[in-house]
Amino acid sequence: MPTETARAFWITAPGEGVIRSDPLPPGAPDEVRIRSLYSGISRGTETLVFAGRVPPSQYEAMRAPFQAGPFPGPVKYGYLNVGRIEDGPPERVGELVFCLYPHQDQYWVPGSAAIPVPEGVPPERAILAANMETAINAFWDAGPLAGDRIVVVGAGVVGLLTAWLCRQVPGAQLSLIDVNPHRRGPAEALGLAFAIEPNAATAADLVIHASGQPAGLVQALELAGLEATLVELSWYGDRPVTLPLGEAFHARRLTVKSSQVGRIPAHRQARWNHRRRLGLALELLRDDRLDALITGESPFAELPTVLADLSSGTLDGLCHRIHYRESGD
Repeated sequence: MPTETARAFWITAPGEGVIRSDPLPPGAPDEVRIRSLYSGISRGTETLVFAGRVPPSQYEAMRAPFQAGPFPGPVKYGYLNVGRIEDGPPERVGELVFCLYPHQDQYWVPGSAAIPVPEGVPPERAILAANMETAINAFWDAGPLAGDRIVVVGAGVVGLLTAWLCRQVPGAQLSLIDVNPHRRGPAEALGLAFAIEPNAATAADLVIHASGQPAGLVQALELAGLEATLVELSWYGDRPVTLPLGEAFHARRLTVKSSQVGRIPAHRQARWNHRRRLGLALELLRDDRLDALITGESPFAELPTVLADLSSGTLDGLCHRIHYRESGD
């Protein structure tokens, strides 16, 4: 019996990618075969990986759960996939699931890695699950309190989702800042106050930075009030970042804190694991307003061009969705 094949997107060299056919051997008894419906491009991280900008010191830390190949390439990378189980335990066949898998039209994974998508969450939106998981982790790291003045700098997908969670804190006064005026629409769709420029008089209790730009981090530092905390969500790859830690940084006794989704915060580890956190992320995607974060869609065959355009900046937008209907769905 001939071995099946799967079509997968591979980054072959910095700035270059192709879709190629790979062998798909039969799965193990504890595995399920998933046919992809949609995948999403995690714009910040995936464009850095596509451009070959993962520093060697972070090759292991930045590995995706089902990544194939090493950095900088050839590498198969990604982690926003929604599909339907076509083979495996009979009770799971037909189940709609989310998986942290790269861009590929079908694949085998352990059944435990295929997380059921809750009823009421459409597959088109479920691709946001890993982004929501990052926002949940940021929320836990930030620890916003009732009545806090909160500023989020950067209205990408993670910034918007983190701001949306923070806004639900009782009495919180939240503002969202981004230099891109096209982010106003999605922000307002989520009920978030949006501005291009911050209020000069802002003295925030909590600042969350998610712009991915060093200038945004400097601005975030300026907005922090006395004894405030700045939580840094951006990852810069191999790009150095300079901060003005003279001036009033010490006088205001500011705290700069990193947040990264690879680890659950220490104060949650006794009761939470990655699967429980991802399950919560999927449950939080029931809100129809979150569709505003998906601003484009393309067929799988166009993924090499789409990722190149996102990486170069010629294609703007938030989460770009890839559909697999040309693969037989």
